[in-house]
Amino acid sequence: MMRRIAFLALASALASAPAFGQSKTGTSLGQFLLIEPSARISAMGNAGVSLVDGLDGAYYNPAALAAIERFDLIFSHSAWIADIRFNYVALGIPLGRWGNALASVTSLGSGEMEVRTVEQPFGTGELFSVSDIALGLGYGIRVTPRFAVGGQIHWLQETIWNSRASTSTLSVGTVYRVSERGLHIGSSLCYFGTQGEYDGRDLRIFYDANPASTGDNPALPAEQFTDPFDLPVLFRVGVGYPWQLNRDTRLHLTMDAFHPSDETESVSAGAELTLRRSLAVRVGWQNAFQQDTETGLTAGLGLRGDLEGYGYRIDYGWSDFGRLGSVQRLGLGLTFGGGE
Repeated sequence: MMRRIAFLALASALASAPAFGQSKTGTSLGQFLLIEPSARISAMGNAGVSLVDGLDGAYYNPAALAAIERFDLIFSHSAWIADIRFNYVALGIPLGRWGNALASVTSLGSGEMEVRTVEQPFGTGELFSVSDIALGLGYGIRVTPRFAVGGQIHWLQETIWNSRASTSTLSVGTVYRVSERGLHIGSSLCYFGTQGEYDGRDLRIFYDANPASTGDNPALPAEQFTDPFDLPVLFRVGVGYPWQLNRDTRLHLTMDAFHPSDETESVSAGAELTLRRSLAVRVGWQNAFQQDTETGLTAGLGLRGDLEGYGYRIDYGWSDFGRLGSVQRLGLGLTFGGGE
């Protein structure tokens, strides 16, 4: 019976892959929210919506917060495409029978770039930068021993030189464990919220209302307005199966199907082989069936242990981005204390 349920869940995930969709890549606000921070899960193809064994899964599904039993602090850094810096910090707070809470900070920075215009394509001598930040608060609780729900809100702001746009988002998710050590089914709807519109000094210009006239003021102060931008709403559904091969070896298989609002559907899958609960080897494939995708193979390693009452983990993830090169992630985690 268990194998039938697993097969049906996996078949449902695969069935969503060829569904019709239209790519609107780059048209949404808050694209940096779609950069997966976890070095561990990114090495498994970013198929993490059903993972419930640590704070790493809370990015993919807020319901994963319900599984936290101790204070959990994680930091991850990504060497992103085009020398972009991406950092993520999250703290999981156990609240005992009241569930668990989360606070997170996500930041992205482009570094300084030259200002180029149509009149001066080789540069004006000025420099500008792009920076994004998101502050998150989350909550998850186990409704029954096998079913958990969670939610997370984000306030985000994108800044391009002297102009910025900000808005808020809501993410919700659920996890159901068919058996304690068997099949897990997860789903999440992330980044649902209001539109954002840019404002700032760069949109203030001087305007000539009547260029054909020589008697008017050719430098009237004016302000430009941008169109409002939607958020990159993302729906995930997936399955995971932790398979205990023997006392010291575990194989964890995961598969997620993605339905984004600004991209075509895709499927990701991954595997994690853990030896003696300390060393992990991971591999996966990201965004299969997605239109014009550059992503593909993922891989990584993990090391965890205990030191004087503290639990630590170090994770490394590598992802192939085709013609854009590769992305590398490093994650550090620390668990300490306990719930009420």
